[in-house]
Amino acid sequence: MDSAVSSATGDSTERSRPRWRQRAIGVLAAVLAAVVIWVVAVPLAGVDLMATVASGEPPMEIGVGAVIASSLITSLLGWGLLALLERVTRHGLRIWVIVAVLFTLLSLAGPFMAETGAATAVLLLMHLAVGGVLIAAMLRSVRR
Repeated sequence: MDSAVSSATGDSTERSRPRWRQRAIGVLAAVLAAVVIWVVAVPLAGVDLMATVASGEPPMEIGVGAVIASSLITSLLGWGLLALLERVTRHGLRIWVIVAVLFTLLSLAGPFMAETGAATAVLLLMHLAVGGVLIAAMLRSVRR
């Protein structure tokens, strides 16, 4: 009887982990992905991560603080949107995935303001990594 109860309550710790915790880990993983790419590209490979923010202004250096802040804010906003959509519609996850993919694709325009081809490639990779990790994490948090 005990074995039947234990297998019915969940076979892995992943299944027993609360949804909010899985999502928080997903947000942190998305931020970590961007930071790892920055560390490999900037201090290790020596890429000058500079981008023009506004016409006529000098290029801005993209430091690790900006990487952390932007990836954290966008990931938290994504999580918030998913939570809202789940409350107002039964198709919240489907709508969120479409919005998240579109947002990720639209965000790819930003890296083309980088000063060099290497900086553009690094920024593109960061945008794709944050979007991909966050989308995968949120999907995983629902499919238990």
